[in-house]
Amino acid sequence: MRLHKEVPEERLRKILKEFTGPIYQRPPLRSAVKRALRIRRIYKIDLLEKNGKDVLIKVWCEAGTYMRKLCHDIGEILGIGAHMQELRRIRSGSLTENEYVTTLHDIVDAYHIWKDNGSEKYLRKTIIPVEYAVKNIPKIIVRDSAVDAIAHGASLAVPGILQVETGIKIGDLVAIFTQKGELVALGIAEMRSEQMISSNKGIAVKTRYVIMEPGTYPLLWKKKGMP
Repeated sequence: MRLHKEVPEERLRKILKEFTGPIYQRPPLRSAVKRALRIRRIYKIDLLEKNGKDVLIKVWCEAGTYMRKLCHDIGEILGIGAHMQELRRIRSGSLTENEYVTTLHDIVDAYHIWKDNGSEKYLRKTIIPVEYAVKNIPKIIVRDSAVDAIAHGASLAVPGILQVETGIKIGDLVAIFTQKGELVALGIAEMRSEQMISSNKGIAVKTRYVIMEPGTYPLLWKKKGMP
Protein backbone atom coordinates (compact mmCIF):
# COMPACT_ATOMS: atom_id res chain seq x y z
CA MET A 1 0.00 0.00 0.00
CA ARG A 2 1.32 3.45 -0.91
CA LEU A 3 0.38 6.23 1.49
CA HIS A 4 0.06 9.68 -0.04
CA LYS A 5 1.71 11.26 3.00
CA GLU A 6 3.76 9.89 5.84
CA VAL A 7 2.07 8.97 9.12
CA PRO A 8 3.49 7.63 12.39
CA GLU A 9 3.58 3.83 12.51
CA GLU A 10 1.68 3.77 15.80
CA ARG A 11 -1.26 5.67 14.27
CA LEU A 12 -1.26 3.40 11.23
CA ARG A 13 -1.41 0.30 13.42
CA LYS A 14 -4.33 1.76 15.35
CA ILE A 15 -6.30 2.47 12.15
CA LEU A 16 -5.58 -1.00 10.75
CA LYS A 17 -7.14 -2.54 13.86
CA GLU A 18 -10.32 -0.57 13.20
CA PHE A 19 -10.71 -2.43 9.89
CA THR A 20 -10.80 -5.84 11.59
CA GLY A 21 -14.27 -7.40 11.52
CA PRO A 22 -17.20 -6.75 9.17
CA ILE A 23 -16.68 -3.77 6.85
CA TYR A 24 -18.83 -2.13 4.18
CA GLN A 25 -17.50 -2.13 0.63
CA ARG A 26 -18.81 -0.95 -2.71
CA PRO A 27 -16.97 -2.63 -5.61
CA PRO A 28 -14.78 -0.23 -7.63
CA LEU A 29 -15.82 1.06 -11.07
CA ARG A 30 -13.56 -1.47 -12.77
CA SER A 31 -15.12 -4.64 -11.42
CA ALA A 32 -17.04 -7.59 -12.82
CA VAL A 33 -19.90 -7.37 -10.31
CA LYS A 34 -22.75 -4.98 -9.59
CA ARG A 35 -21.63 -1.92 -7.63
CA ALA A 36 -23.93 -2.57 -4.67
CA LEU A 37 -22.94 -1.89 -1.09
CA ARG A 38 -22.03 -5.14 0.65
CA ILE A 39 -20.45 -6.45 3.81
CA ARG A 40 -17.16 -8.37 3.85
CA ARG A 41 -15.27 -9.63 6.88
CA ILE A 42 -11.62 -8.86 7.61
CA TYR A 43 -10.34 -11.52 9.98
CA LYS A 44 -6.90 -10.07 10.61
CA ILE A 45 -4.46 -7.42 9.32
CA ASP A 46 -0.75 -7.60 10.12
CA LEU A 47 1.60 -4.70 9.47
CA LEU A 48 4.76 -6.47 8.27
CA GLU A 49 6.88 -3.50 7.20
CA LYS A 50 6.75 0.27 6.80
CA ASN A 51 9.28 2.16 4.73
CA GLY A 52 8.32 5.81 4.41
CA LYS A 53 5.06 5.90 2.47
CA ASP A 54 5.27 2.23 1.46
CA VAL A 55 3.44 -0.19 3.74
CA LEU A 56 3.47 -4.00 3.52
CA ILE A 57 0.41 -5.58 5.12
CA LYS A 58 -0.88 -9.15 5.30
CA VAL A 59 -4.66 -9.51 5.23
CA TRP A 60 -6.86 -12.50 6.09
CA CYS A 61 -10.26 -11.78 4.57
CA GLU A 62 -13.54 -13.15 3.30
CA ALA A 63 -13.73 -14.07 -0.38
CA GLY A 64 -14.87 -11.16 -2.52
CA THR A 65 -13.04 -8.48 -0.52
CA TYR A 66 -11.48 -5.80 -2.73
CA MET A 67 -7.94 -5.06 -1.59
CA ARG A 68 -7.78 -1.94 -3.77
CA LYS A 69 -10.84 -0.56 -2.03
CA LEU A 70 -9.50 -1.55 1.39
CA CYS A 71 -6.29 0.39 0.81
CA HIS A 72 -8.26 3.40 -0.42
CA ASP A 73 -10.53 3.34 2.63
CA ILE A 74 -7.59 3.06 5.02
CA GLY A 75 -6.15 6.18 3.41
CA GLU A 76 -9.49 7.96 3.79
CA ILE A 77 -9.66 7.21 7.53
CA LEU A 78 -6.06 8.28 7.96
CA GLY A 79 -6.99 11.51 6.22
CA ILE A 80 -4.02 11.39 3.84
CA GLY A 81 -5.14 9.11 1.00
CA ALA A 82 -3.64 5.77 -0.07
CA HIS A 83 -3.75 3.28 -2.92
CA MET A 84 -2.81 -0.34 -3.55
CA GLN A 85 0.66 -0.52 -5.05
CA GLU A 86 0.97 -4.28 -5.44
CA LEU A 87 -1.09 -7.39 -4.62
CA ARG A 88 0.10 -10.92 -3.98
CA ARG A 89 -2.44 -13.63 -3.18
CA ILE A 90 -0.80 -16.33 -1.06
CA ARG A 91 -3.88 -18.38 -0.26
CA SER A 92 -7.36 -19.09 -1.60
CA GLY A 93 -9.44 -21.42 0.53
CA SER A 94 -7.34 -24.53 1.18
CA LEU A 95 -4.86 -23.78 -1.61
CA THR A 96 -1.64 -21.95 -0.72
CA GLU A 97 1.27 -20.64 -2.74
CA ASN A 98 3.52 -23.27 -1.12
CA GLU A 99 1.44 -26.15 -2.49
CA TYR A 100 0.01 -27.06 -5.87
CA VAL A 101 1.63 -24.08 -7.61
CA THR A 102 2.06 -24.74 -11.34
CA THR A 103 3.04 -22.43 -14.18
CA LEU A 104 1.43 -22.50 -17.61
CA HIS A 105 4.78 -23.66 -18.99
CA ASP A 106 4.68 -26.68 -16.64
CA ILE A 107 1.22 -27.59 -17.90
CA VAL A 108 2.28 -27.27 -21.57
CA ASP A 109 5.35 -29.43 -20.97
CA ALA A 110 3.32 -32.07 -19.11
CA TYR A 111 0.76 -32.12 -21.90
CA HIS A 112 3.38 -32.69 -24.61
CA ILE A 113 5.07 -35.44 -22.58
CA TRP A 114 1.69 -37.17 -22.29
CA LYS A 115 0.90 -36.63 -25.97
CA ASP A 116 4.32 -37.77 -27.25
CA ASN A 117 5.09 -40.57 -24.76
CA GLY A 118 1.71 -41.49 -23.30
CA SER A 119 2.97 -40.82 -19.76
CA GLU A 120 0.45 -39.22 -17.36
CA LYS A 121 3.02 -38.82 -14.56
CA TYR A 122 3.67 -35.10 -15.04
CA LEU A 123 0.06 -34.25 -15.87
CA ARG A 124 -0.96 -35.74 -12.54
CA LYS A 125 1.63 -33.56 -10.79
CA THR A 126 0.58 -30.32 -12.46
CA ILE A 127 -3.22 -30.76 -12.55
CA ILE A 128 -4.77 -31.67 -9.21
CA PRO A 129 -8.28 -33.08 -8.72
CA VAL A 130 -11.05 -30.58 -7.92
CA GLU A 131 -11.57 -32.35 -4.59
CA TYR A 132 -8.42 -30.64 -3.24
CA ALA A 133 -10.09 -27.25 -3.52
CA VAL A 134 -12.87 -28.16 -1.07
CA LYS A 135 -10.96 -30.17 1.50
CA ASN A 136 -11.69 -27.57 4.22
CA ILE A 137 -15.44 -27.52 3.52
CA PRO A 138 -17.69 -29.82 5.62
CA LYS A 139 -18.46 -33.03 3.75
CA ILE A 140 -21.57 -35.15 3.28
CA ILE A 141 -21.30 -38.60 1.69
CA VAL A 142 -24.34 -39.81 -0.23
CA ARG A 143 -25.68 -43.07 -1.59
CA ASP A 144 -24.94 -44.02 -5.18
CA SER A 145 -28.68 -43.88 -5.88
CA ALA A 146 -28.73 -40.14 -5.04
CA VAL A 147 -25.70 -39.06 -7.09
CA ASP A 148 -27.29 -38.63 -10.53
CA ALA A 149 -30.25 -36.70 -9.14
CA ILE A 150 -27.88 -34.23 -7.45
CA ALA A 151 -25.82 -34.01 -10.66
CA HIS A 152 -29.03 -32.87 -12.35
CA GLY A 153 -29.44 -30.11 -9.73
CA ALA A 154 -31.82 -31.82 -7.30
CA SER A 155 -31.62 -31.02 -3.60
CA LEU A 156 -30.25 -33.66 -1.25
CA ALA A 157 -32.91 -35.33 0.87
CA VAL A 158 -32.13 -37.08 4.15
CA PRO A 159 -32.68 -40.65 2.84
CA GLY A 160 -29.82 -40.16 0.38
CA ILE A 161 -27.24 -39.44 3.12
CA LEU A 162 -24.77 -42.05 4.34
CA GLN A 163 -22.34 -39.99 6.41
CA VAL A 164 -22.17 -36.42 7.75
CA GLU A 165 -19.34 -34.42 9.25
CA THR A 166 -20.15 -32.91 12.63
CA GLY A 167 -20.49 -29.18 13.18
CA ILE A 168 -22.57 -28.31 10.12
CA LYS A 169 -25.01 -25.45 10.77
CA ILE A 170 -27.99 -24.23 8.78
CA GLY A 171 -26.74 -21.93 6.02
CA ASP A 172 -23.24 -23.47 5.85
CA LEU A 173 -21.65 -24.29 2.51
CA VAL A 174 -21.14 -28.07 2.30
CA ALA A 175 -19.52 -30.44 -0.20
CA ILE A 176 -21.44 -33.50 -1.38
CA PHE A 177 -19.29 -36.55 -2.11
CA THR A 178 -19.78 -40.07 -3.45
CA GLN A 179 -18.64 -43.10 -1.45
CA LYS A 180 -15.54 -43.17 -3.68
CA GLY A 181 -14.56 -39.65 -2.63
CA GLU A 182 -15.71 -37.91 -5.83
CA LEU A 183 -17.08 -34.38 -5.54
CA VAL A 184 -20.66 -34.23 -6.81
CA ALA A 185 -21.78 -30.71 -5.88
CA LEU A 186 -21.67 -27.84 -3.39
CA GLY A 187 -24.78 -26.80 -1.55
CA ILE A 188 -26.26 -24.89 1.37
CA ALA A 189 -27.21 -26.84 4.49
CA GLU A 190 -30.92 -26.73 5.38
CA MET A 191 -30.33 -28.75 8.57
CA ARG A 192 -27.68 -29.09 11.27
CA SER A 193 -25.50 -32.20 11.30
CA GLU A 194 -27.52 -33.65 14.19
CA GLN A 195 -30.78 -33.19 12.31
CA MET A 196 -29.41 -34.87 9.18
CA ILE A 197 -28.44 -37.88 11.28
CA SER A 198 -31.62 -38.15 13.35
CA SER A 199 -34.26 -37.25 10.74
CA ASN A 200 -35.99 -39.72 8.46
CA LYS A 201 -37.12 -37.24 5.82
CA GLY A 202 -36.75 -33.66 4.64
CA ILE A 203 -34.32 -31.62 2.52
CA ALA A 204 -30.87 -31.58 4.09
CA VAL A 205 -28.99 -29.58 1.44
CA LYS A 206 -30.08 -27.30 -1.39
CA THR A 207 -27.74 -27.84 -4.31
CA ARG A 208 -26.05 -24.64 -5.49
CA TYR A 209 -23.12 -25.64 -7.73
CA VAL A 210 -23.05 -28.96 -9.61
CA ILE A 211 -19.55 -30.29 -10.29
CA MET A 212 -20.12 -33.84 -11.56
CA GLU A 213 -21.30 -34.39 -15.10
CA PRO A 214 -24.84 -35.80 -15.20
CA GLY A 215 -24.86 -39.42 -16.32
CA THR A 216 -21.57 -40.25 -14.59
CA TYR A 217 -23.58 -42.47 -12.25
CA PRO A 218 -26.58 -44.53 -13.41
CA LEU A 219 -30.01 -42.95 -13.27
CA LEU A 220 -31.62 -44.57 -10.23
CA TRP A 221 -34.29 -41.92 -9.65
CA LYS A 222 -37.51 -40.92 -11.39
CA LYS A 223 -38.47 -37.46 -12.57
CA LYS A 224 -41.94 -36.24 -11.71
CA GLY A 225 -44.41 -37.64 -14.23
CA MET A 226 -42.11 -40.48 -15.34
CA PRO A 227 -43.40 -44.09 -15.09
